[in-house]
Amino acid sequence: MKIKVVPDPIQTVPGDAAVLVAFEGESGGPAGKFLAELAASREFTGKLFDTVWVHRPEGFAARRLLLVGGGKPEKFSLRLLRQAAGAAARVLKGKGCREAAMALPESLGGAAAVSAVVEGAILGHWEPDRHKSEKEDSTALEAFAVAGVEAGGDLETAAAHGRALAEAQNFTRELVNEPANRLPPLELARQARELASRCALDCEVLDQDRMRQMGMGALLGVAQGSAEPPALIVLRYRPERAASADHLGLIGKGVTFDSGGLSIKPADGMEKMKYDMAGGAAVLGAMQAIAQWKPPVAVTALVPAVENMTGSRAQRPGDIVTTLSGKTVEVLNTDAEGRLILADALTYARQLGCTHLVDAATLTGAVVVALGHVRAGVFSNHDAFQARVLAAADAEGERMWALPMDEDYKEYLKSACADIANVGGRWAGAITAAVFLKEFVQDTPWVHLDIAGTAWQEEAKPYAAKGPTGVGVRTFVRLAADWV
Repeated sequence: MKIKVVPDPIQTVPGDAAVLVAFEGESGGPAGKFLAELAASREFTGKLFDTVWVHRPEGFAARRLLLVGGGKPEKFSLRLLRQAAGAAARVLKGKGCREAAMALPESLGGAAAVSAVVEGAILGHWEPDRHKSEKEDSTALEAFAVAGVEAGGDLETAAAHGRALAEAQNFTRELVNEPANRLPPLELARQARELASRCALDCEVLDQDRMRQMGMGALLGVAQGSAEPPALIVLRYRPERAASADHLGLIGKGVTFDSGGLSIKPADGMEKMKYDMAGGAAVLGAMQAIAQWKPPVAVTALVPAVENMTGSRAQRPGDIVTTLSGKTVEVLNTDAEGRLILADALTYARQLGCTHLVDAATLTGAVVVALGHVRAGVFSNHDAFQARVLAAADAEGERMWALPMDEDYKEYLKSACADIANVGGRWAGAITAAVFLKEFVQDTPWVHLDIAGTAWQEEAKPYAAKGPTGVGVRTFVRLAADWV
């Protein structure tokens, strides 16, 4: 999709469609002459994400005018602007529009708003249809302009940044949507190498033999039940001029398929377990955008990639594994595998010199019970660093919520046979999973994002297709970009 920023008023921009956000109760602005009539007929009242077409709109150069509801004006935000642009893109491509322009609402302007509109249009345009032999009846939106803003300078940069961020998020969504037979661990590693090649990043992939030599018993214990070999992917970005000696580590769970192992999952819904590498995919997508944004901090990304299967060599409940850190773990439940592979990856990130760590993982069903599909769970051993991550998430419209990490929760993970158990029973499952991970970061500032409820949406939204969301990408990139 070609993206432009044009200074011309939306009324003068030619094309298949012009797009305006209209709010509840609004009667003025470029669309004022149409709003009263539409409201009177109840065709359009400005309700959030409602849309209506005005054909051959008087005073507009475009052939059609698309109005997108912004809801109550006092509640409108950059997140909702991004989603409104996504809703517009989905309607536009479904109605044969190849060229369109969208104006910023009067309440929001500047670089952040331009970026949000560009992101929304690109994100809304994405569909999970790569493997369909016949695509749905829709037209690709080939050109999209943000109208009524001065071209050049910061706004051009904002549009470019928005495009890079949205394309990185869509790259993540493509990875998450790939079925396990097309994206086993070594194929994910190949994709990472290809990403590194096109984005001038350094890439290293540790194979099974190397991990065995190093002593990554927790990661290899999960992998041993699959015929697909594991891989530990390491991507490195180094700025030309670093703002400090800080070194940010991004770690993403990369279970390319999770059967649950011998603690097998129910058959109903197991097909979605291809998404259990959404944390790893978010890390890879973030590195794509980071390479283009060029933030002033060193970033190393690690993705432990495995399949959790039920082969004849699969680990059993009751097995004890020795992690890279030297700690031993009693595996009470083989379906609590994500924390095992992250334990070794977090330890290795510290060995590589990372001074700050953030991991993302579709780790627990318990976080969905606690927060539903609205917010990701956040856990940390460092209040100030947690505040930075939450600020980055808020700036990018990725909704998260901090949960407690009291020392008392470690009592649930006691083992009579090993240093720690990998599960803590029924209660506080998301918290005990985070407490388990905390054992492997020691005093390094660390934040854990449990994205099990937000990495996949079961139903299409007005602004996004059903399926993978790419959550985490924008937060990671913003965190790195704002580093001082």
